[in-house]
Amino acid sequence: MLPISRPLTCASLAAALVASSVAVQAREPSADASAQIRRTSFGVPHIVAKDERGLGYGIGYAYAQDNLCLLANEVLTVNGERSRYFGVQGKTLEQRDNLASDLFFTWLNTPAAVSGFMQAQPAQVRELLEGYASGFNRALAERRSQGLPAECGDGQWVRPITSQDLVKLTRRLLAEGGVGQFAEALAGAQPPKLAAQQAAPSFDVALAQQQRFASERGSNAVAVGAQRSANGRGLLLANPHFPWMGGMRFYQMQLTIPGKLDVMGAALPGLPVVNIGFNRHLAWTHTVDTSKHFTLYRLQLDPKDPTHYLQDGQSIPMAQQTVSVTVKAADGSLSQVERQVYSSSFGPVVQWPGRLDWDTQAAYSLRDANLDNTRVLQQWYRINQADSLDVLKGSIEQLQGIPWVNTLAVDAAGKALYLNQSVVPYVDQQLLSECSNPAAQGPLVVLDGSRSACQWKVDAQAAQPGIFPAQMLPSLERNDFVQNSNDPAWMANPAQPLTGFSPLISRSDQPLGMRGRFALERLQGNAKLGVDDLQRMVLDDDVYLASLVLPDLLQWCKGAEADLQAVCASLAVWNGKADLNSGIGLVHFQNMVESMAKHPQSWRVAFDPADPQHTPRGLAVEQAAVRKLLREAALASLQQVAKAGVEEGSRWGQIQQAADGTPVPGGPQQLGVYNAMFSVPHGPGKRLVVSGTSYLQLVSFTEKGPQARGLLAFSQSSEAGSAHFSDQTKAFAAKQLAAMPFTEAQIKADPEYRQYVISERDKGVVANRP
Repeated sequence: MLPISRPLTCASLAAALVASSVAVQAREPSADASAQIRRTSFGVPHIVAKDERGLGYGIGYAYAQDNLCLLANEVLTVNGERSRYFGVQGKTLEQRDNLASDLFFTWLNTPAAVSGFMQAQPAQVRELLEGYASGFNRALAERRSQGLPAECGDGQWVRPITSQDLVKLTRRLLAEGGVGQFAEALAGAQPPKLAAQQAAPSFDVALAQQQRFASERGSNAVAVGAQRSANGRGLLLANPHFPWMGGMRFYQMQLTIPGKLDVMGAALPGLPVVNIGFNRHLAWTHTVDTSKHFTLYRLQLDPKDPTHYLQDGQSIPMAQQTVSVTVKAADGSLSQVERQVYSSSFGPVVQWPGRLDWDTQAAYSLRDANLDNTRVLQQWYRINQADSLDVLKGSIEQLQGIPWVNTLAVDAAGKALYLNQSVVPYVDQQLLSECSNPAAQGPLVVLDGSRSACQWKVDAQAAQPGIFPAQMLPSLERNDFVQNSNDPAWMANPAQPLTGFSPLISRSDQPLGMRGRFALERLQGNAKLGVDDLQRMVLDDDVYLASLVLPDLLQWCKGAEADLQAVCASLAVWNGKADLNSGIGLVHFQNMVESMAKHPQSWRVAFDPADPQHTPRGLAVEQAAVRKLLREAALASLQQVAKAGVEEGSRWGQIQQAADGTPVPGGPQQLGVYNAMFSVPHGPGKRLVVSGTSYLQLVSFTEKGPQARGLLAFSQSSEAGSAHFSDQTKAFAAKQLAAMPFTEAQIKADPEYRQYVISERDKGVVANRP
């Protein structure tokens, strides 16, 4: 193909591609796919194609230019092949042992499961997946010829991908809210005699995975309607808190099929759709919900055989599946490790010694509603195409493909929508009362597996058997606002509480999270709200919990002993924020309140369901017991700070950083920091951000259409050699949000604008390759 000397527009590209449509129709759809990729500031790709195959081709190619090794690594993971290349002692990015990970994903992504998922996809989704794989493979071939990035290591494990690999990545996403948190518990579950003969895996890792899902996958969202927005139109804040690395790391892009699709936002690795974003008509986002997406069943075992369980008096043998994984030894030799995965009619048996034991009397089986959710990709593609809020809502109610998140959206006219409509087991209060096991493990829902009557209920109107139909799930439309920060549906808008649902869907008897209370405080009243107001909610870096207890802490400090003066002095000068200039008073505050959280009686005013926005609050420092606890917490904090190597006078920006050393604002969500950041110790006096504010998007609708600003906090590329490895991270540190070019005029006016065309038929790249 000859070089083109002038930029291609959407219209000219579409015309050129359609001109050959007769010839294309005479061949397989996969014979040729073409896409135009325009790059703007920060390396954001704007991809244009005439059909889904071409669009997927452009997505896969662009993504591989920025994150080749990341996706290759995740493909290795979901195929259960980490131990083959890295050995059993290595770990995934989620700190899961390679062997447990491989056993789990080999069990999860069987050929039958992957084939069944693919067959359930409409033709458009299949074309997106096929195109994505082809585009990725083209970029891989080009980059391999030039030398793979350092993040690919020796490159032996980097291979071309297939659409089946992308399905496996999607199934991994679905399992995140359920059985994926139990990988070790599934891989290690063995009958009593066998369990005693072999070393059990680290089950505390399984518990950590559950806790990490809650702490690392949060989000804030606010949808402002015409009644409260400054210009009388829709306004949206999207602030997902997701991992900064691995298979849940967002990627910015705009996708266009002229006359059919034009959407911009962010997507997770391997997905050929926008997960959070906007189009000309509406903007939407998601927050991880509090609904349950799986239940456990306590199996009553047959006294004669612990691999048989009793149901309605009949002995039923557990199904056994041999899972085989190839592992690499220290000398480089390969061998096979086999495990038996046992399952009841409900699902796989899982085992946590001391928590969910498999003995001669009982075992526990897990049923995950999302394992039957084949609608998720189609769901997001339908959302991407929606031309009204009614269409968006209707698609979610019909398909029920949203796996484990709430949806908040607003349209150009200023109608705001909140939906707690995800895949939730149909276990209502009656069934829960009749079948829940008294030995239920904390927040886990454990049902009686000895009675078939305790199966999930089935409603013909639901998208799949065993889940709640859409009309039984929370939904709210408002003209003022709706919001969510990973709380139940209850307080999406206090003027219209959402109550009366199954406890598996939403509860209204527990305290709101601190971020949710912060948001409601900022949104209260009748003042008009603009983009800057929502931006400040995030970037002010306020520690909301400090407004509730810091005055009491300072009052207590007045009578504190001399050995606590360092703590008290740091608290006295702390600015009450988690910004780059915050002193170590923030560190001491975090340490102390986390210690006090173990003693809920320390609140001066306890939680009151009748006043969830203002309770609990205050520390009862007038009580001797509370003063004693505070002294213990302060002394412990001094030790923690010393052990962490944090020096007196350190600023938060010197402590919390990205991988390249860029300072990162924000702090722990449990402190009520809306700009939530989860960081881990990373050398003396340092903490490395691993999750938190990721894709930050603010969209305001005007007479000229959507006006968007935002950024990707960890930047577009995960490759240290890329110009877009940390450029947006530095902008985030400086609290500088960029305008997002969406229209043709905005894209071409971008100072970093460049474009090129790729085609399956012609492997040459046309014009201005980045």
